[in-house]
Amino acid sequence: MDRMTDIEHYLKDNGTLTYSNVGVSMMPLLRQGKDLFTVKRKDSRRCKAGDVVLYRRPPNKYVLHRVIEVRQNDYVILGDNCINKEYGISDKDIIGIMTGYVRGAKAHTVSDRSYRVYTWVIMHTIPLRTAVKRLVVLPKRVLKRLLRR
Repeated sequence: MDRMTDIEHYLKDNGTLTYSNVGVSMMPLLRQGKDLFTVKRKDSRRCKAGDVVLYRRPPNKYVLHRVIEVRQNDYVILGDNCINKEYGISDKDIIGIMTGYVRGAKAHTVSDRSYRVYTWVIMHTIPLRTAVKRLVVLPKRVLKRLLRR
């Protein structure tokens, strides 16, 4: 049994999972290798905009990103530090919903006022943040292509 399957089995058997994130897609909320997050097994209810979800991306990769739009049959999802939205993530792809995180030595829940304010800011600045990130990334891409020639 591979590690990916173990995550789903663990959530199914225990209801919650606390794990360390890998990657920078959820910065500044979660720092790679430093912070922990806790997810609860997803039940039959639909997720809400602003929820941070653990979902399966084919073939067997697990991703922790934020729901930014709830559509009739699926969700639009984006990492807090990302610029490319993911479309077509369905309820069957989502295996868990974040309930809290540990940053440094302090535990937080998604109901904490500071987290709710952070989520409001993140959700209401998506167009601005993605535009700025694209502007920052573009010169780097151009320079990289020029140097390859």
